[in-house]
Amino acid sequence: MGRRLRITVDYDRCVGSRICILTAPGVFRENENLQSAVRDPAGEPEEVVLEAARGCPQMAIRVEDAETGEVLFPPPELA
Repeated sequence: MGRRLRITVDYDRCVGSRICILTAPGVFRENENLQSAVRDPAGEPEEVVLEAARGCPQMAIRVEDAETGEVLFPPPELA
């Protein structure tokens, strides 16, 4: 079993491209403002979640280890 993830979406950055929803539909959904929202942080494997975060054109997705707080995405040089 993988680690628990904390996933957040920065709504000031999200433009609703839906790339994360298409990549990780078990994790992301569309909210009432047509932006991405977290449905279930455990809805897809960690690598799929990270792929979705990397695919966001606005870098609006932050992924952390829920236990340690370690930032998995974005890397410090891109934050």
